Amino acid sequence: MTESAVTESPAAGVPTVATAPAAAGVPAVIRPARARSARRLPVRTLLCLLPVVAVAVWAVRHRAVVADGMDRLLAADPALLLVAVAVTALSWVAAACTRQGALVRRLPAGRLLATQFAAGAANHLLPSGLGAGAVNLRFMTVCGVPLAQASSALALYLVAGAVGRLALTLVLLATVPGALPLDRLLPDGVGVATAGLVAVGVVVTLVLVVGALRRVVRRFLVTVAHEARAVHRRPARVLALWGGAVLFPALQAAGLVAVALSLGVRVPVAHLALAYLAATAAAALVPTPGGIGSVEAALTIALVGTGVTAASATAVVLGYRLITIWLPLLPGALTLAVLVRCKVL
Repeated sequence: MTESAVTESPAAGVPTVATAPAAAGVPAVIRPARARSARRLPVRTLLCLLPVVAVAVWAVRHRAVVADGMDRLLAADPALLLVAVAVTALSWVAAACTRQGALVRRLPAGRLLATQFAAGAANHLLPSGLGAGAVNLRFMTVCGVPLAQASSALALYLVAGAVGRLALTLVLLATVPGALPLDRLLPDGVGVATAGLVAVGVVVTLVLVVGALRRVVRRFLVTVAHEARAVHRRPARVLALWGGAVLFPALQAAGLVAVALSLGVRVPVAHLALAYLAATAAAALVPTPGGIGSVEAALTIALVGTGVTAASATAVVLGYRLITIWLPLLPGALTLAVLVRCKVL
């Protein structure tokens, strides 16, 4: 025999198998585990590339709109389009600052920034930002942050983001009152409000009735409060958290403004920024992966409400989504795959 030899135990007379050393000195028991790991890797890579496929399908289904918008974009001012690209890149830096500001423990800056870029691709797998949240939660735990603290940091980030967006919206509404007919974005405001109240009521009832769930929620809220106090004792963390929370939507709105100006849209900048904030808030009520479909519809309606023609609004939305979503999608998915392979995630 070349691979193994059968011997007889002198004590019990039971045949045993003596396995020869594997090639290159690698034990045979290790090879199946490595083979299984090699088989899993392509599956992970394919999952990371699913967002690219989803966007490609959407583009094919709406190819007439895409073609018309692309024709208009070809005549846009390239300098202003580059400005839109630059502020979009800065928005990832703002997101990284907010993530770091929500956590006392210092995270590796380079990997944190790469994670925010990759999270944009992951966000197209799950609705309402769940993909980005899962990526950042995994990143923090890999960095050694306990799961409870990582979850608290994620909750604090979401709260800060909502407060920052709301504060910016209120400032713009106070500056330019009546700039945007919000009722056009939410035509069935009563129905949406009722559905929201019902959902909140169901969640609160479950928490109050189910004792185990109530205890979990209580412990989580205590942990969040403790981490929030620890964060706000550090001025650098406070600046990163709240500064990033306001800067991120401001940069995203600035990207939309730059695209609109590149296409020759003559609408006040504050109106365009308010249209972005109102439209993205309305689109959040329809939790599609990456906001595909809902963001485009809400942004188009909001821009038309500010006085932009329907054709120009379509071109602006297409250019904006092209810069912020579609162009970064493939490199973001590849970055996500690399981070997974390198065990950063």
